Amino acid sequence: MTISTSFCINIPFKDERQNQKRQVHIWYAPQKLDKLLEVHIFMKKGKRINKKYSPEFKISVILDMRENQLGYCETVRKYGLGPVETGGARDMLQRWERIYLEEGEPGFYIERRGRTTKMDNPKKGRPKNKPLDKQVEEDLIAENQRLRMENEYLKKLNALVQERVERERKKK
Repeated sequence: MTISTSFCINIPFKDERQNQKRQVHIWYAPQKLDKLLEVHIFMKKGKRINKKYSPEFKISVILDMRENQLGYCETVRKYGLGPVETGGARDMLQRWERIYLEEGEPGFYIERRGRTTKMDNPKKGRPKNKPLDKQVEEDLIAENQRLRMENEYLKKLNALVQERVERERKKK
């Protein structure tokens, strides 16, 4: 028989996001409580929570980064956007900067999550076929007919060459 005890402790890591409670089970020998048999550490599964930053915050971060000529890592550390080591926060900052440079401040007020619908962006997706100009259509039809005739000619020529090769084999 063993004596078991369990309790929860916080185990710090280098990355602040990984500071989570872990459940620890410790087993002792029945006669000697000072003899440690086993220690099991169980980590509770926690859901990763995605933060949603306001457009005003994004604009202020990008403007500060550009005015003070800060790098991505420095900005991530300054505003506590996440761990610098993994690169996710840097990618997020690069995405924000691209949106700011391409679309300006109003670009941050556009919802970008999920699939776009035709109503949101009618230009997205397969373009609709436009009717061809009459002259272009006639040129394409003529080229198509010429290529078909050339293909038939090459097939007949290939058959004649094969026939000649067979005749020469039979003569030998």
